[in-house]
Amino acid sequence: MEKKLTAISLLCSIVLIAMPLVQGSGPTELKNWYKNLPRLKPKITEIHFYLQDIVSGPNPTNVPIAAPNSSAQSPTLFGLIAAIDDPLTSGPSPNSSAVGRAQGLFASTSLEEIGYHMTFNIVFTAGKYNGSTLTIAGTNPFSNKFRELPVVGGSGVFRLAQGTALLNTVTFNEKTGDAVVEYNVVVLHY
Repeated sequence: MEKKLTAISLLCSIVLIAMPLVQGSGPTELKNWYKNLPRLKPKITEIHFYLQDIVSGPNPTNVPIAAPNSSAQSPTLFGLIAAIDDPLTSGPSPNSSAVGRAQGLFASTSLEEIGYHMTFNIVFTAGKYNGSTLTIAGTNPFSNKFRELPVVGGSGVFRLAQGTALLNTVTFNEKTGDAVVEYNVVVLHY
């Protein structure tokens, strides 16, 4: 019994020591990064991926969380608020390799056209950006072929990021509401 407790205690100690390494930088490292900021050179990074927006089926990644009664009668679903946790893939197929998740909220904010205010994070879960995020906030006029949304921040590799995400709907199933949206993102970061 004592050997089991010692092994469990040792394992817990290793996990506690390793947690700061897994969770990101600590306060000292963060302060030092900002102190060195004047010496850092800005970088421009281009990223390309596909968002798999799944509304139908048993495991939707886009779910309504609030809607006034009038949304059902509105051709633009005005007032609808939804949460997303959409998979991001390297190609347009849902079976393409995963690169991350788009996690956040959007609201239908136009009475005249299908348009959403979107606020969400691109959370990278694979590749060289694994553990980093980009924050996007802006208006998405969904019926336009190309839509430009601002990148307003980021974390990890993308600290102090600013830039643009250009969206293009590759497929949209009017019956199910499922969509595949191509993202071409250009960010300035340090």
